[in-house]
Amino acid sequence: MPEAVVDLVYITSAILFVFGIKLLGSPATARRGNAFASSAMLLAIVVTIVDQQILDWRTVAVGLVLGSIIGAFLARTVQMTEMPQLVGIFNGLGGGASAVVASAEFFGAGGAGELPVADGTTIAVSTLIGTVTFSGSMVAFGKLQGLVTGNPVTFPLQKTLNLILFLAVLSVGGYLATGTYAPSFYLTLAGLAFLLGILLVIPIGGADMPVVISLLNSYSGLAASAAGFVLGNNILIISGALVGAAGLILTQLMCKAMNRSLANVAFGAFGAGDGVSAATDDGEKTVRSVDPEETAMVLAYSDTVTVVPGYGLAVAQAQHELRALMDLLEKRGVTVRFAIHPVAGRMPGHMNVLLAEADVPYDRLFDLDEINPDFPRTDVAVVVGANDVVNPAAREPGSIIAGMPILDVDKAKSVVVLKRSLSPGFAGIDNELFYMDRTMMLFGDAKESLAGLVKEVREME
Repeated sequence: MPEAVVDLVYITSAILFVFGIKLLGSPATARRGNAFASSAMLLAIVVTIVDQQILDWRTVAVGLVLGSIIGAFLARTVQMTEMPQLVGIFNGLGGGASAVVASAEFFGAGGAGELPVADGTTIAVSTLIGTVTFSGSMVAFGKLQGLVTGNPVTFPLQKTLNLILFLAVLSVGGYLATGTYAPSFYLTLAGLAFLLGILLVIPIGGADMPVVISLLNSYSGLAASAAGFVLGNNILIISGALVGAAGLILTQLMCKAMNRSLANVAFGAFGAGDGVSAATDDGEKTVRSVDPEETAMVLAYSDTVTVVPGYGLAVAQAQHELRALMDLLEKRGVTVRFAIHPVAGRMPGHMNVLLAEADVPYDRLFDLDEINPDFPRTDVAVVVGANDVVNPAAREPGSIIAGMPILDVDKAKSVVVLKRSLSPGFAGIDNELFYMDRTMMLFGDAKESLAGLVKEVREME
């Protein structure tokens, strides 16, 4: 195939990648963004295979069919609550694939006894990033799936060991980068990188997974870009760099939404995840507990209702009940909107995806900056499974979450909180919102509570 044609197709593919990432920035256009990016990758794969004749077409066809079947099966069967785990696996497989490509190039070029310095450097970098991404993503998957504790796993001199490991990886990688063909050193690099990926993720609490998922996504992009340098493939370099940059930007946005630095997330061993114990009443604080009938009355006779979804909604898989309640309230003339915090759930955009599954219109979803000015004019704010993202303690200078941007739920005229108990969020502190005079607590499983509200509102018709 003429080189000019190949370059033109690669440029077209790169443009589709850019537009795809741009469209992923909004729930309303995310599907088109996925379609654009998928088409770009398919185009790049086809032209690369045709140009370089890497594999027999029958082998390629089998791979495409099997991959399509697996992808379609996962897309149809994976629950929204398990989507973060799936993303973690995807990140890990991307990094692992880059490491495999690098290893194939390393052992394939070993006949001459040495490698060009440029090749040795790119192979070492691709192996390091790809292997760290693979093992770290598998640990993240384990934490999200409950196979590994969601609490931070720490031990004495952990940071010192990580530093020693990192320096060892750099030393071995630097030796390989000189162009020396040394299989034992290469295997040592891969093993050390694998262990480093595990040790970097295990001290991170389960509640910090939105940041970890974003960071590992960035790593997978950088690994792909490094593999592109190994293969001398421009589109792989470009697409990997785009994913890496987008992941880093998203990681910074997640950290900003939590008012924490990336270093604090990575090394602070902060966030007990789902394993925190229930908060205890100090004898002075009281809560107002209500039942579905009383709550339904409050909601049905309101003009405006703003719903704040959290991970508890995903765990209960109650998005369809929430949509049913929204429909009933709107029939009564109530304006219903949804306030989405950037770190609600277990991955970026988790709540958007969850609500989209229940066909909640995209124009009802508002981010923190858009919705916060309207809370003082909101009749009822309904918090479903959220905690720290609505905790007024973030405005107190001495609080552990001081400065964290929150949804101003406490400024609404009335607040209804659907929650199993008074247990704290990942920060491990009481939520003052629960004890406010205008806050009503509807205790129980979110799905059952919302089903009860739907029943009560329907009976009022």
